[in-house]
Amino acid sequence: MNFHLEHSVNQQVILSNNSGVTLCIKREDTIHPFVSGNKYRKLKYNLLEAEKLGYKTLLTFGGAFSNHIAAVASVGKLMGFKTIGVIRGDELKASIKDNATLCFSQQCGMQFKFVSRETYREKESEVFIETLKAEFGDFYLIPEGGTNALAVKGCEEILTSEDDAFDYICCAVGTGGTISGLVNCSKPSQQVLGFPVLKGNFLQQDISKFVTKTNWELKTDYHFGGYAKINAKLITFINQFKKEYNILLDPVYTGKMMFGILDLIEKGYFPNGTKILAIHTGGLQGIAGMNAVLKRKNLPLIE
Repeated sequence: MNFHLEHSVNQQVILSNNSGVTLCIKREDTIHPFVSGNKYRKLKYNLLEAEKLGYKTLLTFGGAFSNHIAAVASVGKLMGFKTIGVIRGDELKASIKDNATLCFSQQCGMQFKFVSRETYREKESEVFIETLKAEFGDFYLIPEGGTNALAVKGCEEILTSEDDAFDYICCAVGTGGTISGLVNCSKPSQQVLGFPVLKGNFLQQDISKFVTKTNWELKTDYHFGGYAKINAKLITFINQFKKEYNILLDPVYTGKMMFGILDLIEKGYFPNGTKILAIHTGGLQGIAGMNAVLKRKNLPLIE
């Protein structure tokens, strides 16, 4: 695969409090400037499979500010794949130039198909997939968010032997692929905590499709209203975190996770002496689009 890690992944200590609770963050966001964090991990084996099977085109799904859409577009350009993005919201067709994610993806060569939210809900139906094949020809299908068995396999490589000493592994949860990989490669002595960014209980079932271990739990109190929903409190937290630790968090995933972890530490959730590892899964490309939304709402911007 003519696409490689451009930076080594490092750990950075965030805090060590009076109770001996230590929090480190694993900088998966430094893997690649455009295909960072869990997106690289999820795409790695899917791309190898697409190459092996001789596909020339990748097709996938996503919303207006999707990290996954941007990553697929970028890696397609790097590896010579044609890319097609089925985008939720047919009204977005008229405003590509005003959307940083879609504009970047288009510059990478991605072709878009904008569909209504009602049609988008059919993204997993065989009938809809066949209509896409009739329109675009044969393609390698990557699901929304990139999560499938090959994506989970890639995410199983996030943890290394250097991470064995941690008691808790924490990550943000969107479609469930990243946490599934972390659970599968975790040690029996470790507990994996997921911080869902969506409302609803369906993720429990989705994750269970890919894991057999039981050393994991979802913390569902930190979604801030649902996917891509944020408020001034979260923005202030992200900006303060950047000033204090020189680490930028994104408002959709890692910001909510880190807010949750620090809140649990403050509430005494973790036993004395606990070592926590938080996974920074990237997603920073979406900040430009989110700031455009925040500006329209007269809310503070992410700095």
